[in-house]
Amino acid sequence: MKPYLTGRKDYLEKASAVSITYDISLLFPVIFLVGIGIVMVYSASSALALEKYGKDYYFLLKQSVFFFIGLFFLLICRNLPVRLFHALTYPFLLLSLAFLIAVQIPGLGVNAGGAVRWLNLGIFTFQPSEFARFALIIYMAYSMSKKDHKIRTFSVGFVPHVIVLGIFTVLILSQPDFGSVAILFIITWIMMFVGGVRLKYLVISLITLIPVTGFLLLNASYRVKRILSFWNPWEYASEEGYQTIHSLMAFGTGGVWGSGLGKGYQKLFYLPEPHTDFIFSVIGEELGLAGVMLVVACYGMILWQGLNIARNADNSFSSFLATGLTVSLGLQVCINMGVALALLPTKGLTLPFLSYGGTSLIMSMISIGVLMNIGTNAVHEQTS
Repeated sequence: MKPYLTGRKDYLEKASAVSITYDISLLFPVIFLVGIGIVMVYSASSALALEKYGKDYYFLLKQSVFFFIGLFFLLICRNLPVRLFHALTYPFLLLSLAFLIAVQIPGLGVNAGGAVRWLNLGIFTFQPSEFARFALIIYMAYSMSKKDHKIRTFSVGFVPHVIVLGIFTVLILSQPDFGSVAILFIITWIMMFVGGVRLKYLVISLITLIPVTGFLLLNASYRVKRILSFWNPWEYASEEGYQTIHSLMAFGTGGVWGSGLGKGYQKLFYLPEPHTDFIFSVIGEELGLAGVMLVVACYGMILWQGLNIARNADNSFSSFLATGLTVSLGLQVCINMGVALALLPTKGLTLPFLSYGGTSLIMSMISIGVLMNIGTNAVHEQTS
């Protein structure tokens, strides 16, 4: 074989190995987390499911179905051309706005706990804010990559993004869902910062939002109680501080090695939402510090690899998109864990790949599929 052909073959084999590494380094911790999640969902929800539905495996079965659906979409997004997401920017944006509006239509929106955050699509319910976050990230990546040469100007690099964020904010606050709005703002701010928007515009926007945020917090009595209970949960032990106290009790009971799988006590109608918002607390009680650190390590692998993919992407759109998806996953992880450990005020937010919830699990796996796509696409572009 000719020398240059041999060199080309070796290079392609090396590129293929790198491509496989990208896939494994993301897919392994994701599958591991989902596996732990399915087991812990059953452990955390069996008593609740038996009382409410007469089947202790009710949530286990549904979460398993959600996983296979999510895996299907992950594989699709892994193999689609990245440029297709570029082309779907505005259709996704309009579709997410339509979903957010549809939530407010009687009969379509599902009221749970005083909030209308789910959309009834007949055979299943869907949380539009999860899809809206994904659509906003794609829009931000598209917009900043397209306006790269004008990104530092106020009218082009800052205003359009704030307008789109403002529209999403109004629709999501009407549900109401203050936490999702905060996450969207942080994602948008970070993506603009990474994209090169002038720092003074970002700082001014932060300063401007302080009184607005204060008004929104103080304008709702339940938000005020959440903040007060965050500072001293034991003073509100029977009200807003109830979840925090029992979450901390779960971690304290778990110790280093945990009380044992299925042997947790707080999930037995003491800790609210043990299979969704507070599944991390159940893990802390039953698997202990060892289990918690294993989970944290898996998330660390995912986020580190996501940042590597963003840094090595072959074009600005892919780089911004990978950044946004990684930041989104990281924020969800940090906020959920922060709430469970009483480091943040209570916020109803699922833990990616672990908490029960179809929309959250499917959208998280779609994000991983897109990240895998961007990572392998960069390698293929280098070898073409």
